Amino acid sequence: MPARPDTADRILTAALGLFEREGDAGVTMRRVAAAAGLSPMAIYRHFENREALLARIGDASFDAIARHWDARARGLDPLTRLIAVHRLYLDYALAHPHLFDLAFSRPRRDARRYPEDFQARRSPTLTVVADAVADAMTAGVLRPDDVWDVTMTLWAHTHGLVVLYRSGRFTFDAGAFTAFYEHSLQRLLAGLAAPPGDATAAAC
Repeated sequence: MPARPDTADRILTAALGLFEREGDAGVTMRRVAAAAGLSPMAIYRHFENREALLARIGDASFDAIARHWDARARGLDPLTRLIAVHRLYLDYALAHPHLFDLAFSRPRRDARRYPEDFQARRSPTLTVVADAVADAMTAGVLRPDDVWDVTMTLWAHTHGLVVLYRSGRFTFDAGAFTAFYEHSLQRLLAGLAAPPGDATAAAC
């Protein structure tokens, strides 16, 4: 028989379900308690307030995204791996819009800041991308450059496209936007590519 989740996990699972369906407006301590089969006061033994609960949802999302990206991209060649993690970013934004906004678009007091937090590998998601960028430079696929500057440039590009799409700035449906997104990423990567036969690329 599988182990019963502890109370904090039950609370988090209930809050996550409400958040996925309704966004943060649907996450009240009373509704979470009802969904978890607890009294409202019981939640406060595990989460100081609603903001702490939302922050924990965000942290759990970051960790889950990072594990998923790393597992899906493992074993691919450097360029395919870079494209894969950015496609997964789009897939996540379209499949989980409320979690995407919480993780990547909303101001957070504990948000990682560039460059120190990222260079210290405190971002579980962007570290996966930075490692893919570093491997691509080492393999001579991308020309030598600052790994984190390039990673942030790629993130700004893909995140910007997703935000524009979700705010209604494209007439494309999801399929057409996905094709545009991938072609746009290919153009950006082509601009970052190492020149053919560039011997310095593999030495970075």
